[in-house]
Amino acid sequence: MRRHCFFAFLAATLFAQDPAPQKSNTSENLRGVSVVSSKVAWASGTHGTYLRTTDGGNSWRPAQVPGAEALDFRDVEAFDGTLAYLLAAGPGEQSRIYKTTDAGKTWTLQFTNQNPKGFFDCMAFWDRDHGIAVGDPVPAQQQAGKDAALQLDFELITTEDGGKTWKPIPIDSLRPAVEGEGAFAASGTCIAVEGKSNVWFATGGKVARVFHSADRGHTWSVADTPIIHGPDSAGAFSIAFRDPKNGVIAGGDYKHPEQDGSNLAVTSDGGRTWKLSMLTPQAYFSAVAFDRKHHRILAVGASLTIEIRKERGRQVSGQNLNALSISRDGHALAVGPKGLIIDMTTNSRQK
Repeated sequence: MRRHCFFAFLAATLFAQDPAPQKSNTSENLRGVSVVSSKVAWASGTHGTYLRTTDGGNSWRPAQVPGAEALDFRDVEAFDGTLAYLLAAGPGEQSRIYKTTDAGKTWTLQFTNQNPKGFFDCMAFWDRDHGIAVGDPVPAQQQAGKDAALQLDFELITTEDGGKTWKPIPIDSLRPAVEGEGAFAASGTCIAVEGKSNVWFATGGKVARVFHSADRGHTWSVADTPIIHGPDSAGAFSIAFRDPKNGVIAGGDYKHPEQDGSNLAVTSDGGRTWKLSMLTPQAYFSAVAFDRKHHRILAVGASLTIEIRKERGRQVSGQNLNALSISRDGHALAVGPKGLIIDMTTNSRQK
């Protein structure tokens, strides 16, 4: 398929030296990060671990959520130094949502997935009280006929009261999933919200699609994308929107992280159509985000992190990174295995 021109070529650029990691004080695999400001950020990972800094990363304080030591926190959504949500991804009851309002002194278990075939992947919040989470497709109901296939529907839950209640979105408002389609819990960024009511989530597997709702999940549309797909390990892993019209999806095949291919695509019509970027070389990207202050896009992955600014792209790291978050004031952090935390803010200048 011909790649449409959105980003210029990334051939023959100067590779920047890998930025130095911050001291995280943990060796856990970090899978989620939420940057609130240049001072406040949270991260999350394996064995029920979360971390918090209130001094710009000079000191990180790791801890475990009591009773969650066996869980893998793939997503964290924070609003200040005291209020944060954690999403644990896993089969059945391992998919949970916790909340703290006192900087982690206490945690409230708000949601536990009761479907043994369910698996929640990511969540996003319009504000501190209104949020949405998406889970992989589960069988809906047996269709007529002995040999009829089960209809598969993505699981979506929403809250309007700060997580006191999480309610399922009626399946009749959502387009059915394709057999072999799912979302990815690689970085907690397979779903994105914008404004007061827009929400998108990206999928992979047999197809790579983007679902969109302009009314907080009451009605949905779906669009095919040109992102690589087919194997269970391939598809769109991450999605971000700068405004109601302009968005980006990133992914690839995590079993072949250095494989160049159709791993980045953009939209300028709110997700109705998607065009591949011409950026090359590409690789598997697990997370992508807009930096509104510095007018750039960052995408991180297992072997390549790139910065895209105007019509130029460059590599800013070759480290193995899982997740990425950028605050409104342009502070960017990425996290990875063995407690790795990288400050990407220092790489905002073009070389």
